[in-house]
Amino acid sequence: MGILSNISGREAVKVFKKIGYYVARREGSHMVLNNDKEGYPILVIPDHKELAPGLLRTQIKRVHLTVEEFNRLRKKSR
Repeated sequence: MGILSNISGREAVKVFKKIGYYVARREGSHMVLNNDKEGYPILVIPDHKELAPGLLRTQIKRVHLTVEEFNRLRKKSR
């Protein structure tokens, strides 16, 4: 299992956008992400300075990525 370092909600959204997600709307301090491809769930990401590792790991699993794949995509966005 890979290591998740501190990551903000906005940075997580940037990574999810690389696999086809887009911000459909904002509800309070949360961003709701959609993906038009079949089989990809709606994600709700809080717009916080730091996401809880468990929350982020759960969202990564829901989109069928591993933590290592997520980290690779994250490094490409820097």
